[in-house]
Amino acid sequence: MKLILLGAPGAGKGTVAKLLTAIDGSVQISTGDILRGAVQAGTELGKEAEGYMKRGDLVPDSLIMGIMENRLQEPDCEKGFLLDGFPRTIPQAEALKELLAKLGITLDMAVDIEVPRDVILDRLCTRRTCENADCQAIYNVKSNPTRQEGICDKCGSRVIQREDETEEAISHRLETYNEKTSPLIGFYEKEGLLISIEALNSDAVVNGVKEKLGL
Repeated sequence: MKLILLGAPGAGKGTVAKLLTAIDGSVQISTGDILRGAVQAGTELGKEAEGYMKRGDLVPDSLIMGIMENRLQEPDCEKGFLLDGFPRTIPQAEALKELLAKLGITLDMAVDIEVPRDVILDRLCTRRTCENADCQAIYNVKSNPTRQEGICDKCGSRVIQREDETEEAISHRLETYNEKTSPLIGFYEKEGLLISIEALNSDAVVNGVKEKLGL
């Protein structure tokens, strides 16, 4: 399958992507992952991107598209791919459309995961992350707490609330999403590629995608 996953922060894109990759061996690709991969590999584009990242600047679209072009041609993408959190803007979506046409790749669909704002706020405000950079296991104080309060089950490090997961920060992230990313729903609707799934759990989203693809 070749999909784009759309949805606000906390909609469950990452979880859905992991469940979908298990079905047919497609790979999950996020912008952060490909940027880090290019930096670690020491490619020319990776070195250029690293300069922006170290300064805390946004990596330009042209650079991201160059790295994406390389990534989509790697052998593990032959079985399919799930773009998680990319594209984020209409210009990126237009550039991606051109890139896929150039590579002869046809998208199956863009999946919009619809989750109510109050559910997202509750999900993210109660999320906790292991502070160990090599672990980063994710918990939830309500639905998936650690066995020992404040201590990671996997590595024994502290679990913390990330700075971008306070209610104030999440509200800001949702505003940014609504302003810059939600217009993509209209873009992919016009392309005839959009399916919207309103669901509070990841299994329901996965079943909706499978049904649409006839899996």
